[in-house]
Amino acid sequence: MTHATTTYRTFFIRTLLAAALSLAVHHGAQAQVLAPELAAKEAAPADSHWGLGIGAGFGKAAYREFDDDPDVLPLLMYENRYISFFGTTLDAKLPSAGPFTFRLRAKYSGDGYEAKDSPYLAGMAERKGGVWLGGAVTWRGGILNASAEALASTGDAEGKRFKLELNRTFKSGALSVTPRIAANWHDKKYVDYYYGVRAEEVRASRARYVGKSATNGEIGIRLGYAVTPRHNLFVDFSATSLGGAIKDSPLVEKSSESSVKLGYLYNF
Repeated sequence: MTHATTTYRTFFIRTLLAAALSLAVHHGAQAQVLAPELAAKEAAPADSHWGLGIGAGFGKAAYREFDDDPDVLPLLMYENRYISFFGTTLDAKLPSAGPFTFRLRAKYSGDGYEAKDSPYLAGMAERKGGVWLGGAVTWRGGILNASAEALASTGDAEGKRFKLELNRTFKSGALSVTPRIAANWHDKKYVDYYYGVRAEEVRASRARYVGKSATNGEIGIRLGYAVTPRHNLFVDFSATSLGGAIKDSPLVEKSSESSVKLGYLYNF
C-alpha cells in the first residue's frame, strides 16, 4: 500500500467518523455549515434570493512580527434549491437523508504569507492560499447545532483539513447570539506548507522545521441584528488555540490566534 493511499484512507476515515459523531448528538439545530446569513434561508430553498454587502476582518496571526493588516471585501450572497454562495464559499446541495443535509463545497482560503509580511520571514518563499474542495454534513434537531466539513487543497496550497463544530443560536427579537466550539484538524502537508522551514530557507535564527499534523481548538461567538428584514448587521469574535506541531514551528511566536469579523448585508 502506498503512502498516498494510506493518507487518503486516513482522511476518508476521519470524514466518516465526523458524520458518525454528528449522528451521535442527541439533538441538533440548524447547523451553520454555511455562513450564518445563509443558514436562516435554508428553510425555504425553492425560491432563489440574493444579498449584497460589505465585510471587514481583523486578526492577530501567530507568525513572528507579523503585519496584521485588516481585510475589507464585498459580500455577495445567492441561494436557490440547488446551490448556495456566500463570501468565499460555494455549495452544491445534495439530497437530504432524514435530519442530515449534505453539501459539495468549494471554498477560497486566504491562508499563507509573503516574505514582506514580517522581517522574520525574510528569505522565505511565499505560501499561497487557494481553493479547497470537499464536502460538508449538517445535523438538524432541537438543542445543539452540529456540522462537519472535510476539504482538500488545490493549486499551490497543500494538505487536507477537517472541521467539527457544535453551536447553538439564541434569538430575542431582532437579535441573535450564536456561541460555538470547534476542532480543526490539519494534516502534516498543510502544517509543513504553512509553518515548515525548508532547507533553502534556513537562517542562523531560523532552524529547519518539518511540520506534523495538528488539531486547533476554537471558541467563538457571533452576534446578528436585523435592523429591518432587509438590512442585517453581524459581528463575529473567535479565539483559536494552536496545536503543538504549529506552536513548535520557529515561524510562530504565539500559542493562539484571534479575530474579529463584522459586516453588513442587504437582502433583496
